[in-house]
Amino acid sequence: MKTVFPVAGVGTRFLPATKEVPKEILPVLDKPLIQYAVEEAAASGLDDFVFITAPGKEALERYFAPNAELDEFLGRHGKEGLLDGIREFYGKKFTYIRQEQALGFGHAVSLAEAAVGDEAFAISLPDDLILSEQPAMAQMLAVYEKYRSPLIAFMKVPRADIPRYGIAAGPLLEERVFAIEKLVEKPAAADAPSNFAVIGRYIMTPDIFPLLKRGSKGAGSEIQLTDAVVELMKKRRVLGYFFEGRRFDAGTTLGYIETLVHVALRREDTRDFTRRLLRGLAENGTL
Repeated sequence: MKTVFPVAGVGTRFLPATKEVPKEILPVLDKPLIQYAVEEAAASGLDDFVFITAPGKEALERYFAPNAELDEFLGRHGKEGLLDGIREFYGKKFTYIRQEQALGFGHAVSLAEAAVGDEAFAISLPDDLILSEQPAMAQMLAVYEKYRSPLIAFMKVPRADIPRYGIAAGPLLEERVFAIEKLVEKPAAADAPSNFAVIGRYIMTPDIFPLLKRGSKGAGSEIQLTDAVVELMKKRRVLGYFFEGRRFDAGTTLGYIETLVHVALRREDTRDFTRRLLRGLAENGTL
């Protein structure tokens, strides 16, 4: 199964930093967001990666490729270990497809059709960093193998946050799995069928592509994956899954700060320092 990474967005929330640097390469400590997403897919048994990029994001295309000059420099200085974790992706299959026009998330996914073919495929949005014992995508693959239905990751959100998300409702089939009966893109809180919010992990089947190709524009005057899924629901069952783990919205400024702090608290080499820093800030009244 291939994993599609729609990474063509401009990253306006992080300007001016993203004027020259793709937001997916912004570091969470010493590792960029995109590497967390690819590592999650790889740890889930997926090793064929399709990037939907845009002009100006060539740095993303270079990131997972070997750099002979850097390797030689690190070798001379006895620092080969600094690239541990990235070297394992050298030689893996990466496909890069350009989205020449910013026509929406659904349009970006539609561009993966030739690369995906007639097989089910995963979609991962790097802005959503999920920290969990078992990779979130691995959890979803297990559910997909059981039901063989398109699957979307969900979490419950406060009602005030509902207008930021796709929202769904439907009956539980088992713990953490429900059949989606209603799905709305970014509704007003008063109109939402629930507080079940779509999170950036999907397993889709190839019958989504003809629906995306219709080019109907939805929220934000863009082609939305949500609208195509609603059409797909008329033909087959689509499931929602409440993943185990904690999700961080690293695609917003405040969410990015939260992500940095929590990742620093999880890592052995940064945990104690981060605790001392936060404790000191609290004690001197800075917090």
